[in-house]
Amino acid sequence: MRIRPLRTLRPPRPFSATFSRPSPPKRFLAGDLVELLDAYLSKQEVADVYRAYLFGAEAHEGQTRRSGEPYIYHPIEVARILAEMRLDSRSIIAALLHDVIEDTPTAKEHLAQTFGEDVAELVDGVSKISQIEFKTKEERQAENFRKMLLAMAQDIRVILIKLADRLHNMRTLSHMPADKQRSIAKETLDIYAPIANRLGVYQWYRELEDLGWASLYPMRKQALEKATKNRQGNRKALVRKIQEAIEKQFVREEIVARVTGREKHLYSLYQKMRKKRRGFEEVYDALGYRLIVDTVDSCYRVLGVMHNLYKPIPGRFKDYIAIPKANGYQSLHTVVFGPYGQSIEIQIRTEDMHRVAEAGVAAHWLFKSGDKQGSGGKAAQQAARQWLLELLKIQQKAGNPHEFLEHLKVDLFPDEVYVFTPKGEIKKLPRGATALDFAYSVHTDLGNRCTGIKINHQPAALRSVLHNGDHVEILTSHRAIPNPSWLNFAATGKARATIRSYLKAQQWKQSVRLGKRLLKKSLRAVGIKRLTAARKQGLLDTMKFKQWDELLADIGLGNRVAVMVAHQLVAPGADVDSSTEKPQPLVITGTEGMLISFGRCCRPIPNDPIFGYLTAGKGIVIHADDCPNLIELKKTPEKLIEVGWEEGLEGAYTVNIKVEVTNKRGVLAKLATVIAEAKSNIENVSVLDRDDATNSINFTVEVKNRIHLASIIRDLRAQETVIRVVRTKG
Repeated sequence: MRIRPLRTLRPPRPFSATFSRPSPPKRFLAGDLVELLDAYLSKQEVADVYRAYLFGAEAHEGQTRRSGEPYIYHPIEVARILAEMRLDSRSIIAALLHDVIEDTPTAKEHLAQTFGEDVAELVDGVSKISQIEFKTKEERQAENFRKMLLAMAQDIRVILIKLADRLHNMRTLSHMPADKQRSIAKETLDIYAPIANRLGVYQWYRELEDLGWASLYPMRKQALEKATKNRQGNRKALVRKIQEAIEKQFVREEIVARVTGREKHLYSLYQKMRKKRRGFEEVYDALGYRLIVDTVDSCYRVLGVMHNLYKPIPGRFKDYIAIPKANGYQSLHTVVFGPYGQSIEIQIRTEDMHRVAEAGVAAHWLFKSGDKQGSGGKAAQQAARQWLLELLKIQQKAGNPHEFLEHLKVDLFPDEVYVFTPKGEIKKLPRGATALDFAYSVHTDLGNRCTGIKINHQPAALRSVLHNGDHVEILTSHRAIPNPSWLNFAATGKARATIRSYLKAQQWKQSVRLGKRLLKKSLRAVGIKRLTAARKQGLLDTMKFKQWDELLADIGLGNRVAVMVAHQLVAPGADVDSSTEKPQPLVITGTEGMLISFGRCCRPIPNDPIFGYLTAGKGIVIHADDCPNLIELKKTPEKLIEVGWEEGLEGAYTVNIKVEVTNKRGVLAKLATVIAEAKSNIENVSVLDRDDATNSINFTVEVKNRIHLASIIRDLRAQETVIRVVRTKG
């Protein structure tokens, strides 16, 4: 293809490890992009990029952005952001074309024929789902992220293009309506900025946070910027003196290092103020310096020099070189007391580590373009790919868009803790993770079969929060299964998604079994002995179910009343017995799982007269015949089910007992002892003062059946301080 002539190119600018992006004095055009790319791409690659620009310009002909400028300026800026990271030519081409599938008639197949399958896949991965109608905005958002996630797992460049796209959109957000600005800014802070952080692209991460924060809370940002600027004027001399002292010490020690002051990230400063509930003066005290050396050995040597020069603050040292962060980040972090009573934050790293620290997964292309065999960029890519695979597993287990977005947001904030397995292996978990999260991080089956935990060789609860350096051992049993209560303290997306997936699978099986029992009982009541396959299929077609088990599950979950389904089956062709027997009650065996629950309003126990009530999504709730809600429940008689207890059934059931006692010292402790000696557990206790002479104490206790309850009540009545004992409802 013939390329139109461009102005004479200037000599390529040297690559800057800090990725500084000065504000352009004029609009960035295609010629400027070519000049930027010419610094590190071949002539043929630059020509291919320019061809993509011409294609994109033609596809977007006549389209404008809200600012009124031609639409093609946006893809050029996205390509520029990637070019400043020195990404490969295929990424730059995809960036120039990233909106053509979504916003123009151009088809994916046309892109593949013109620029190659890889470019077409990159563009398609970035494109949002626009052809499908969704019930809620949340569903659309979740599906877009699922689509992008699948594409990311195939090629990590998809998310880099998407982040660059979002970054330029945030830079030009002021042209959008106010409500749209807030919506996009919130999504950026919730999803895109954390993704950039998770992938280690800190340059974009910091800018996305600052831009999102500026749109959501402009006054707060302006106030903090003003306060920071006022303080900087007084600190310049102090910063310079400390830097000179560090550099002089390096000269004495014959160490070659680059010393730079670190500028405070305003949004992180703001978050620190909110989290610690402190004022600006209290959190802005620390000075920051970054020391960049040539080798890993020099990093540790410089650490020793800094600790000799200034006293280290105990507990503030972190070695991310020996144990890198999940996104491949490596550095030594320490905090020391400065010469003027100031805290000084120090980061020590090599030049290669610095590239990874700023560019994250994009550092892979930096090393390639520089013809270096650095392992940092590759390690960051491997870590990112592993994270994406974990997210894919979570996405597959998520039952709905809300769950998926919840798990995604949990996994996007990886402030980490490092713990050890019994074999001495290191496991990285997000801060706040529990022992249960550790079990699931090792293996799904280990989490599902978890029964106990040992932290630092001592028994601990599954909900115990882990800390750096903990030695963790998981105790398991083949009979153990996940408990719904685990969702109250599981912190990681993997653990929560796995638990929910297991519980849903169990609920499905239990609902099918319960639905089968309920329908069988109702069919007997209307005299149907046998159902033909044709009659079943006819009912499925009428109710729009694909499989018989789906109908049974719907009945078991309480979404459909079995009696009504049975009456629909009474039709020509059904085998009806005119001499129907008296319907038998549904027997409660105690093994029905989650589909049978017991009302807290009346707390029935075995041998109590009971009835069942169908509740949508929960199955059958068992109530006592004298339940205080009986009148209300009888208003929907079609949902009432005759049930009964299995003979000799025992289990763990809770009941409420009200004990009136004379007001004497130690009476509560004595009653608790009596209940414990009766082999019962107290779940709750409350004391109601009646007068100076008597008290009323309410116990919620665990019993096996009515006989066990009677035994407890008898033992309580035998106490001389007890006036009256009654079982209460509600």
